[in-house]
Amino acid sequence: MKLLICPLNGPRPVSEFAYGGEVRPSPNPDTCSDDEWSDYVFNRSGSPGVKYEWWCHIASGFWFIALRDTARDLVIATYPAETVRSGLPPRDSTA
Repeated sequence: MKLLICPLNGPRPVSEFAYGGEVRPSPNPDTCSDDEWSDYVFNRSGSPGVKYEWWCHIASGFWFIALRDTARDLVIATYPAETVRSGLPPRDSTA
């Protein structure tokens, strides 16, 4: 059974989680162009590598960030969602 470590609930089966997408900086919707906004909404980088991703523990509704190597399907670290506000650590400092 594959486990994912939730910062709130600890190790849980991956079936208890929902993927929320890659963490990406959002352009300011009040000042960006239509092209910039549509690029943010519709375009994603699908290339494999180390990425910050949003995940939700479905049973508790707790959202958090996972640093995951998508090429190896390996979770490197997890962080509470509020870490996004204070600044995520560089991707290469935790690997």
